[in-house]
Amino acid sequence: MGRNDQTLVIGLGRFGRAIAETLGQLGHEVLGVDAAARTVQACSTSMTHVVQADATDADALRQLGAGDFPSAVVAIGSDIQASILVTYALVDLEIPRIWAKAITAEHGAILQRVGAHRVIFPERDMGVRMAHSMVGRTIDYIEIDENFVLIETTAPREAVGQTLEAAGLRKKYDVTVVCVKNPGGTFTYATPETVLQRGDLLVVAGSPERAETFAALD
Repeated sequence: MGRNDQTLVIGLGRFGRAIAETLGQLGHEVLGVDAAARTVQACSTSMTHVVQADATDADALRQLGAGDFPSAVVAIGSDIQASILVTYALVDLEIPRIWAKAITAEHGAILQRVGAHRVIFPERDMGVRMAHSMVGRTIDYIEIDENFVLIETTAPREAVGQTLEAAGLRKKYDVTVVCVKNPGGTFTYATPETVLQRGDLLVVAGSPERAETFAALD
């Protein structure tokens, strides 16, 4: 396993467990952590690495080697205090990428202040996506059908500083860059003359296999 394929998932309720199991199916090495012995036991049949621990305890996280993970997900649900404490501990361990689940706007704002790199609202986002789907304006849903997807990703290193035409991404990877967003900017339509910069966000269209391969580029 490459180091970038290792993820720490804390909180193994339905949301956290789904993340951990899906990452495992995608070939990532995942360490799942939960404070409840019953939850850990239930997950042991579907996850390779799962341990019972109080993740609000910074010493416990250090003993688990949490600081060695490049990515972490705080999937704790209703216990807002625990969610915040765990996120703070992971930030203190200088984990490069931390995703944290929030259940309210206030909770999300605190997680951002604490240092979470990305705050997600699963229940709210699913409601928004479902509402858009009901009126036929599903723009933010990645899967268009089983053979065509939109994936939001960052510009690959090999293309930074080049125009899309010069980079030849469509020819190399059989995907189409639909639009580009510069850091702090807004999404604009991509053209052959669009120059990709480090940190740009791309919306890429193609088959699931091709788009996922492109999104996995360094």
